[in-house]
Amino acid sequence: MPSPYPAEFRADVVRVARKREATLTQIAKDFGISEATLHAWLKKADIEDGIKPGVTSAEAAEMRELKKRNRTLEQENEILRRAAAYFAKELRPKLKYPLVLDLAADGIPVTVTCRVLGFSTQAFNKWRRDPVSQRDWDEAHLINAAIDIHDDDPAFGYRIISDELADAGFEASERRVWRLCSQEGIWSVFAKKKGLRRKAGPPVHDDLVGRDFNADRPNALWLTDITEHRTDEGKLYCCAIKDVCSNRIVGYSLSDRMTAALAVSALRNAIALRHPIGTVIIHSDRGSQFRSKAFVRVLKHNELTGSMGRVGACGDNAAMESFFSLLQKNVLDRQRWQTREQLRVAIVSWIERTYHRWRRQRVLGCLTPVEFEILETELQAA
Repeated sequence: MPSPYPAEFRADVVRVARKREATLTQIAKDFGISEATLHAWLKKADIEDGIKPGVTSAEAAEMRELKKRNRTLEQENEILRRAAAYFAKELRPKLKYPLVLDLAADGIPVTVTCRVLGFSTQAFNKWRRDPVSQRDWDEAHLINAAIDIHDDDPAFGYRIISDELADAGFEASERRVWRLCSQEGIWSVFAKKKGLRRKAGPPVHDDLVGRDFNADRPNALWLTDITEHRTDEGKLYCCAIKDVCSNRIVGYSLSDRMTAALAVSALRNAIALRHPIGTVIIHSDRGSQFRSKAFVRVLKHNELTGSMGRVGACGDNAAMESFFSLLQKNVLDRQRWQTREQLRVAIVSWIERTYHRWRRQRVLGCLTPVEFEILETELQAA
């Protein structure tokens, strides 16, 4: 069964279709999908936006969550009933750990009790080995979580880390997060502090390309980079992934923030649309987004091979820069963009319609990237 199209790709197709600048048949053809699929996406988008009646994704997810919650209520109620006496005494969290031992003696798993009572199993086990003050324990958890968040995206400073910690369920003021980040030296790679000289981070991959931007088959060598452009609302960032063999943009993602999540989203979109088989090299510069643990994890999970150029050597990724130069001249610099949404639709339309299906390239024998890939597939099958 084929994998579903990425959510961001579906949303971009719907945006273009709703503008009605072409027939739905033509739009479906431009994006390489069936007209029936396009109608289904429009119908689902209308339901999600409240234009038509129906069950939204959020409502369906809520129903699934309610069913799951009902299955666990019985066990949780038993734990809470036994814990009532402990909570009535208003004991410090560290002193409630003996309840976990009592319940474990009655056959209730430690992991279940810790989850219901709001502890982590790591906290409980550490208390058994070497009890410490609750403040020290809380700050240790905050520091570990902050380090993990920063490792996933080195661009994050203490303000964003504070927001991410709150989303993860931690209760800590922004001032406290700043103090702990300062104590541990957790700074954004873009931080500008007196006396703080920052160099580009070390590469996480060797340069496997060496400026040789040639490939004998599709899905052998992909290039990636990030560009930005201003709108009246603020900047819009675009991360694109280009197949060197056909010059086709196999995956892209757009966002108002230049984070690791942007690069990860573009890579996942490319994987979902291309289903690469065999050795695939992903070449980039040494930007923090491409050195982040989140990006490296996706590469490893999908058995892709990373490659990185040198610092300040634009030629090490020149083939990708040439695409962004075309995008700059044909879209970004054509007018003043008022909103990010307006620019997003223009970029997506130009990539999928003009660049992929209308713009012939001499290096491809005066074929478009889509035509070249179709011909390449037929030749390999022959």
